Amino acid sequence: MNYKKTYVPKIGYTKLCEIDKCSCKRLEFGMIELNEGDSVTINTENKEYSFIFMVGHANVTVGENNWEMVGSRQNVFDGPAHSVYAPRNSTITFTGCDHVLIGVIDTPTDKDSAPQWQKPDKVKIMTLGETPWKRDAHIIVDGDSNADYLTIGESFVEPGNWAGFPGHKHDEDNMPVESVAEEIYFFLFDKEQGFGFQSLYTRDGEIDETYRVKNNDLVEFPKGYHLTLNTPGYKMYILWLMAGDEQGIHRTNDPDHQWVLES
Repeated sequence: MNYKKTYVPKIGYTKLCEIDKCSCKRLEFGMIELNEGDSVTINTENKEYSFIFMVGHANVTVGENNWEMVGSRQNVFDGPAHSVYAPRNSTITFTGCDHVLIGVIDTPTDKDSAPQWQKPDKVKIMTLGETPWKRDAHIIVDGDSNADYLTIGESFVEPGNWAGFPGHKHDEDNMPVESVAEEIYFFLFDKEQGFGFQSLYTRDGEIDETYRVKNNDLVEFPKGYHLTLNTPGYKMYILWLMAGDEQGIHRTNDPDHQWVLES
């Protein structure tokens, strides 16, 4: 199976990963792209949605809430993101104030919640790993948000660095160490010709894939270990999104390479 897809920029809402049409069984992803005055409306039905404002500003209407000029970034490297949450059985409308790019993440839910606009001061910022697998991480959606099953963040990988080394996975119910969570990475680079490499594998060899990832590429992780390599000269951006019963990052590393962290 090919776990890699590419977003082709297009005004409107583009669905990229849909349940029963991709390898993920409970995680969906798409992109909203608007120019000034353009609008998109989504009916959430039986799913909860999180919207990550990657670039630009939009006015947002959901339920009784009318939020103006949501967003703050000129590009994804320009500080923490705004995000908006829409619960199940709601209708949400976005109207572009300028050129806006929004990541759309959803998963089925059996719970009711309330709409939420989270501003950049709510984003949890941390540095993970050490050179040459060091990166900055922004945790945008977790158990402190109104979402019930989504965990979402952004990672910023310096030129030539790895991310997520050793390979890690979250496909077994072994809490509090590891939970079952599907995941998707979406990639952008500080120069459009930038690229990196994304690996996905299982110990039994059922999955053993490595992709060259470029601007607007995404890779699905229904299960297995995954790790990322950025090329020299380019800053890499990853929007990562997870869906599972346990919010947060509960994972185990590939035991063959755990010694690197302990040496």
